[in-house]
Amino acid sequence: MAGKAAPKKNLSAIKRARQEEKHRLRNRAVKTAIKTVTKKVETAVSLKNSEEARKAFMEAAEVISKAASKGVIHRNTASRKISRLSKLANTVLRAEAA
Repeated sequence: MAGKAAPKKNLSAIKRARQEEKHRLRNRAVKTAIKTVTKKVETAVSLKNSEEARKAFMEAAEVISKAASKGVIHRNTASRKISRLSKLANTVLRAEAA
């Protein structure tokens, strides 16, 4: 049978569909924000701007941690993303110190 499924009849299914749509939109916005802050860190690192890289990393870590605490992404995924960004940001910060 091609096409869309029949509309839901049962009230709890209708409510669940409404909730899923809200969650989908929120999750999409949060994931987009994660990508944006990640790119900010990468840009600052590529420009070798240590102060900007440090600020961008702190912001990114906060956004990613919040996404994990809200259940948008898994906590291990958040940890991995933060770890990789930290490693990247440290390349510039160490170069400045040396």
